[in-house]
Amino acid sequence: MTRTTYTCTCGARLEYRQDLEKESGLAAPTWKCTDCGTPVPGQIAEKVSHQHPS
Repeated sequence: MTRTTYTCTCGARLEYRQDLEKESGLAAPTWKCTDCGTPVPGQIAEKVSHQHPS
C-alpha cells in the first residue's frame, strides 16, 4: 500500500495522523493542518488520518 502525502499551502508535508487536527462537524469531521489551520481536502485527510509512523 502506498502512503498518501499532501503538501499544505503553508509548505508543511502532511503524512501522518499527528500532522492533522480534527474538528467535529455535523455530517463529517473537518481536518486541518496542525501548522497553520488550513482545511485539508476530506478524501486526502481521511487517508492520511489512518497512517501512523512505523
